Amino acid sequence: MELYLLQTFLTVANEKSFSRAGEKLLRTQPAVSLAIQRLENELGEKLIDRSGKELLLTDSAALWSSTRAASTTCASTSRTRWRNCAITPPARLIIGANESTTLYLLHHVERYRHTYPKIKVQVRRSLSSKVPAQLIDGDLELGLISYNPDDDRLVSQVIYRDHLAFVVSPEHRFAERKSVSITELGMETFIAHNVISPYREVVVKEFQRRKVQLNMDVEMPTVESIRRLVQRNEGVAFLPRMCVEQELGQGLLHEVAVEEIDVDRNIRLVYPAKRALSHAARAFLELVRSNPLG
Repeated sequence: MELYLLQTFLTVANEKSFSRAGEKLLRTQPAVSLAIQRLENELGEKLIDRSGKELLLTDSAALWSSTRAASTTCASTSRTRWRNCAITPPARLIIGANESTTLYLLHHVERYRHTYPKIKVQVRRSLSSKVPAQLIDGDLELGLISYNPDDDRLVSQVIYRDHLAFVVSPEHRFAERKSVSITELGMETFIAHNVISPYREVVVKEFQRRKVQLNMDVEMPTVESIRRLVQRNEGVAFLPRMCVEQELGQGLLHEVAVEEIDVDRNIRLVYPAKRALSHAARAFLELVRSNPLG
């Protein structure tokens, strides 16, 4: 391994720019880029993520460049020595999800932590509509959303199939019914989520199409607050079934089918199509794929 390749990489890592690194090293930008490619080929490891707006280091490259292993004492080492000092478990895995899809992650995070206890897992609560952009910008490594992002820059895989459930209190007049017609819901008080989502729009449009009054007299900021109000018989709600499975099993809520509304809700694991995933992210992908839960 040639010394100048390592020096070039460290300069690029510090400057976060091929052109600025070239200026410091008195080399052209193409020469700097070629040196990084040679180093990546020699190591068999991706170092620079060029897919986003800004230059980003891959996990192993960032870890290596920020430790003593990045000094020139490591510059003359072999590929094996590089792997000993660079390819260690990343410190953190960042996943983006909204309130409801976060519930899906609980089981997987538990299994992941048992398998990789040294990796810190950070689940960032985010609006589902913003997750794709955050992935593309490099703010997140993985994301969970409940719609198809329809973006060539992202890979999207359905990993769980859910549906919107119409839920009522055990004391509600519909509690013992297996199904109701949408026309019977015109006098009901709906407890709605105040975050706009594709599924809310589906329900609103179906009520409009059927010319049935949809009384969203109460809007709440969290699924938990909606669930509690419905349990107290203060109204009814459409919620992701995965968010109310425990309450349905305990008899605290009842699910009633609405004949005209059958909305599937698929949970998708999403990640950048061209960006190299960290070892931590790849391990999480493998874990989810081996046990998707549904």
